[in-house]
Amino acid sequence: MNTLSYKTISVNKETAQKEWVVIDAAGQVVGRLCSKVAKLLRGKYKPTFTPHVDCGDNVIIINADKVVFTGNKETDKLYTRYTGYPGGQRFETPAKLRTRKDGSERIIRHAVKGMLPKGPLGRSLMDNLYIYAGTEHKHEAQKPKAIDINQYK
Repeated sequence: MNTLSYKTISVNKETAQKEWVVIDAAGQVVGRLCSKVAKLLRGKYKPTFTPHVDCGDNVIIINADKVVFTGNKETDKLYTRYTGYPGGQRFETPAKLRTRKDGSERIIRHAVKGMLPKGPLGRSLMDNLYIYAGTEHKHEAQKPKAIDINQYK
């Protein structure tokens, strides 16, 4: 074998084929939507997936305020944060979090972050996620293609 056809192709930052995609989150279940978004950010749906490289797509999520929870999670689930002061642990339900200005964005960002690798790669992958509460977004110049997230597993 004198050719290099048997070598495994490893993608690097320069050779990664990154695309821009738009996902409509209206009526989608939070966990199921976010697991598919995490795979898109990571690049797992691509045949050239490389575990240690950012080879995923840039994902724009619109209608983030219209995502739903199954069961009683809207009122029973608790998000915990810490202010940094003694006794500063705060708890919020998704219903209360949605009343805040960026609440629906925080819900999705928290779910996606937990599904990405921990460390520098996972933190850099989160920079490729853009979440908007309404239907308008400011990334028209990138010519994102709208995809149906339900066709992915």
